[in-house]
Order: sequence, then C-alpha cells, then structure tokens
Amino acid sequence: MLILSIFETTLPLTNPVLKFLVILIIILSAPILLNKLKIPHILGLIIAGAVVGPNGFNLILRDGGIILSGTAGLLYIMFLAGLEINISDFKKNSSKSILFGLYTFTVPMVLGILAGLFLLDFSVMTSVLLASMFASHTLISYPILSRLGVTKIRAVTIAVGGTLITDTLALLVLAIVVGMATGEVNPAFWTKLTLSLTGFALVVMLVFPIIGRWFLKRFSDNVSQYIFVLVMVFLGAVLAEAAGVEAIIGAFLAGLALNRLIPSTSPLMNRIDFVGNAVFIPFFLIGVGMLLDYRVFFQGFETLKVAAVMTVVATVSKFIAAWLTQKSFRLTVDERSIIFGLSNAQAAATLAAVLVGYNIVTGYTESGEPIRLLNESILNGTIIMILITCTIATFVTQKGGENISIEQDSEIENDTAPHQEKILIPLLKNENIDELIHLSTIIKSKENTKGLYALKVLSEENGLESVDVLDAKKILENAAKTTASVDIELQKIFRVDIGSVTGISNVVKEQGISDIILGLSSEDGIVEYFNDEFLDGILGRTNATTLIYKPSQPISTIKRHLILVPRNAEREIGFALWLAKIWNLSRNTGARVVFYANPTSTKTIQKILRRYPIEATFKPFENWYDFLIISRDLKPDDGLIIVMSREKKPSFHKNMLRIPNYLSNYFQSNSVILIYPVQIRYKDPNTIDLNNASLLETMEMFDEFGKTFSKLFKGR
Repeated sequence: MLILSIFETTLPLTNPVLKFLVILIIILSAPILLNKLKIPHILGLIIAGAVVGPNGFNLILRDGGIILSGTAGLLYIMFLAGLEINISDFKKNSSKSILFGLYTFTVPMVLGILAGLFLLDFSVMTSVLLASMFASHTLISYPILSRLGVTKIRAVTIAVGGTLITDTLALLVLAIVVGMATGEVNPAFWTKLTLSLTGFALVVMLVFPIIGRWFLKRFSDNVSQYIFVLVMVFLGAVLAEAAGVEAIIGAFLAGLALNRLIPSTSPLMNRIDFVGNAVFIPFFLIGVGMLLDYRVFFQGFETLKVAAVMTVVATVSKFIAAWLTQKSFRLTVDERSIIFGLSNAQAAATLAAVLVGYNIVTGYTESGEPIRLLNESILNGTIIMILITCTIATFVTQKGGENISIEQDSEIENDTAPHQEKILIPLLKNENIDELIHLSTIIKSKENTKGLYALKVLSEENGLESVDVLDAKKILENAAKTTASVDIELQKIFRVDIGSVTGISNVVKEQGISDIILGLSSEDGIVEYFNDEFLDGILGRTNATTLIYKPSQPISTIKRHLILVPRNAEREIGFALWLAKIWNLSRNTGARVVFYANPTSTKTIQKILRRYPIEATFKPFENWYDFLIISRDLKPDDGLIIVMSREKKPSFHKNMLRIPNYLSNYFQSNSVILIYPVQIRYKDPNTIDLNNASLLETMEMFDEFGKTFSKLFKGR
C-alpha cells in the first residue's frame, strides 16, 4: 500500500510504468507460486488476471493496451501452432485432422442446438449461434505442450489441423447467422464470401512463402527478421478479417506458410518462442482472466442454469469428439487427453461470437427494452464457461503431455546403444560461420545438446603473433554466441599445433568426434580446395562422417535438396549415419528431399523411410558419367547433396574425381553439401563395429542396431 500511495491515490492504476510493473510481477510470480500447488502456469495467469482485473481488486483496467497485447498474444498462439507443426506429418495426418475437425464441429453443433431448443427454450437462430460457440475452441493450452517439447506428435498435429477446420466452420456459421439476422443473406452474400475466402487462402499460402524466402535470403539482421515475422502474422490476420473470418485463421495460415522457412532449431525460431511465451501470450491469458466476473454467480438462477448447460454441453461434446477420434485411429488414452485438452478451452472465437450476438438487436419489448440475439444470461454464462473449460483444458493437457514426455524420455534413457554424436566445426578462414553452425544444429540428433565443438587451430610453423591468438579467440566467441541464440552449448577449442590437419585430426581422436563439418566459402576456389593436401589429410587421418558445405543461401530458404547416392552406398560402413543426417535436415527444415539413386539403393532407403517417414521422392540415377543431367532438375532455390566415397571403397566411382570441376563450372549459384561417410573401423571396444554391421542387409542392420539409430531418427 505504501507503493500505491506514492504513485497512485485511486484505483485502478493509471501510471503506465506501475501498471506494467504489476503485470510483469504477475507473469513472473503466478507460475512459480501455483506450480507448487500443481496448477498449470496458464491457469495461474488467468486466475491472476481475474484477481487484479476490474472484477477483482480493480488494480488494472482491461483497457486498449491490454486488449492490444492480448490480441497479439492470441494471434501468436495460433501462429506458433502453424509454425511448429510438422508439415510432412500434417499432410500424412490430413485425413485424420479433417475427420477430427468434422467430429469436433458436428457433435457440439448437434448437442448445442438441441440444448438451446429444449433445455433453454431459445429460438432456432439463437440456438444455432450458441452451438457454434461450442464448436469453436482456442488452443489456449498449446504453450503447455510447447514447454514439454511434444508439439510434433500426431495427436497435436491432428488437434491443430482440426482446429483450423472447426473454427473456420464455426465462424462461417456466425457470419451466416449475423447475415440472416440483418437480412443480408442473398446470392451476392454467398458469392462474395466464397471469392474472398478463396482469394485470402491463396494469397497467404502462395504469396507469403515467396515474400518470406525473398526477405530471409537478403536480410540476416536478427531484429529485422523478427519484425518481418510479426508483420506477416498481422498481415495474415488483417487479410482474414477482410475475407470475413476471424483474425486467428489468418495467423494460423501465416504460420503454415512460413513453416518451412523457420526451422525449429534456428535462432529466429528461438526468438519467436521466447518473446511469445515471455510477453504476448501471458498478456492474452491475463486479459482473459480480466473478463471473469464472480458476481455472475449471484445474478439469479437463470444465469447459473445457462452457464451450467453451456459448460456441460461444451465439455461433453468436445470429449465425445476426442473419444470418436481415438477410436477411429486407435490412439492412446494420453493422445486422446491431449486432443480433448487442446479442443475443450473456449475463449477467442467464443468471445467473438457472444459479443457479436449480444450486439444484434432483433426487436424491442413493449417497454422499449432491446431483444438481443444472445441475451445477458448467455453473455454471463459464457464467462463462466470460459473459466471452467480453460481450467479443465489446462489440467488435462498437462497430464497427457507429461505422460507422453516421460514415455519419450524413458525410451531415450533405455537406449543403451553406445554411439555418441559429437560434431566438430573447424574454423579456417573465409567460411560463413553462422551457416556452418546452423547446419550443425539442424542435422544433429535431438538429444545432442552439448556435442557441438568449434575448433580454431593456429600453426606453429608460421609463428604465433598475439594478434592471431586474439583473433582466433574472437572467432570462437562469435561462434558461441550463434549457438547460444538457439540455447545450445558450444564447446570451444583453441589449439596450437604443427598444422591444421594435425590439429583437427588430434582433436577428433581426443574428443571422440563422430562428424566433421568443413566450410567452403563462395570466394574459395572449389577445384583448388579439393586439390589441396588439406582435404586428403582430413579424410585420410580421421574416421568421422565428413561434410563439406558451400552455402549460397540460408539453408532455411532451400525448397528441395537433391541427393545423389552412388551405387552400393548401402554397403558402406557409414550409410546409416549420413542417412540420419539427411533425415534430420528434412525433418527440421521441412524441405523436400529427392533421392537420385539406382534401384537397389532406392529400395533400401525406401524401406527405412517407411519406418521413419519424411517428405521424400525418388528418381532413377545410375550413370555418374552423365552427372550433369542433374543440372536440368536443379532450380535456383534447390540445394545439392552428393554422397561421396574414397577410392577402393564399395560405392566409389571414378567420375567422383571430376565433381569439383562440375561444381565450379555448373553449380556455383546453388548450395552444395558433399558427404564422405565413415570408412574406418571404430577402435573403441564400447562402440559398435560398423564393419560387421555393413555386412548385413540395411533393414536388418536397423533392426540389429535399432537403439543406436533411434537417437538419430528422433523427431523434434
């Protein structure tokens, strides 16, 4: 009270600094305090909003600032849902999402109309609008799953896809009912609605990716990229409103449109997650809490009756829809819980519908009182329903998400395979350090949080100047900052040795490095690089999977990766290890992969990808003397990946020696990755003998050493 007396004499608070301080204290303390009581942090923020809001202690009004920040938070939730969804899984489960969307729309609509007509004695039009409120839902508990790291499982994919369908249909019902109530439903209405929705969807899904790719290729500034993302979110929302649907649909589609351009491991994605979960989403939850009014419980039996019917119908209908989905696709109980939890919370679209219906006057009583399409009992009942459904949704979602997260963690802990991934990035001279690190974070396995190493070697032969040492350490510090932006710890190694090759090979042996990523800048001569003794020295003195990367554009902006696989690649020792890198690359960027391989290799890879699916296609390719035929299929935003081999190894082809010339003359404008698989037997007796593994059929190898490779093939 002393602080209040200094800054304010009356409530609510008007000092903007003090108001913002109170909100920040709520965002900081509410989750901490309520977590001790096993209450989800999301519910804690809603309760805190009710306590400090106009219907509680009246500390803060739900004014324009709160509404603006809350609106941004709601759009953020929908945008993140579209951005974090796995596109290949989304396509794979599209039929499931459609069916769930129809379930979670139809069941609430039917039960809602019946409840409105026979339990509450409402008119047909009021009952239909009321039912549409039950059909829609808000992914208010989605941040819980994001924190638990289970947003890419099929249950979340199905629920998020179904949300797009049911919210769109529910909001269309709202538009139609409003049109009928105002007498505007006619052929022109239907034509305008159809054309506007079609045009809106085409613009967002086709034009947004083009704009996004163009911007991200030309502007690498962190702040500019983040502001650009916000612009696209709100532009999508504005276009949605112009098309006649709610802004949340536009935000979700904007997330889908930019999905492939913002990998889950990128610094940009990390910033989007951080700002959303730290600021925008908490503001939205606090704003929802401010709507709650305990006084509605004392405004008569009619309000309580309406609230009870609305809450029961909304909850039961959403559970039935989740149960039908579980039975249709044989999902687990925890997956059903997640689907039910995500779809049960009523907030954004429900509020939009009830406020629109409340403001529509269909007539007047004899005393001149307006007759509203949705009366005050429904308005107050909606507030109670929001509180109860959000509470149920957060508890159910957290329980299901925690169970699945624990199950995934136990699978990893029980994985006793000895293979340990450690990726080394030697920093030489002109490499694009940021792109090398981005590639390493994309291709690494999910569990590898501390296995990235950056190495700077100074040669004793050339003499050491203090300036050289300072420059080397500065380069390592800059590399560490890049990995820190994606919450990954980088091990920095500064070494003085007789030469770069010796320094790198010694570090590989000392640290047990499994993968090496070498950078090749656009200014370096490709042919000279391969003719230099450096590369032969690295390949000859190390036994790691070696990638040589020449980035011509940010890896997140590449649409497709064309992968050339030599004959007998599956017979090489390191086959499964480089294939896992390709799998992670596609999985984490959403880029399609096209394998060019002979029938035998194609059949082997297809078998594996049926167990670990990604968006891949296959084309026949056997004649490496006709290598340049690939240039016909290569487009400006495509990347080229070539699986190489050493002489006298099973997959070596003589024409591989000419590839540096091909790259220098014909593929300068495309990003290129050359992969040299592991060739030498691991000396560590605790490590799998890959020489013996290579003698097995590849599928048998994956069965035999499935636990080893399960780490590499884990989804994010």
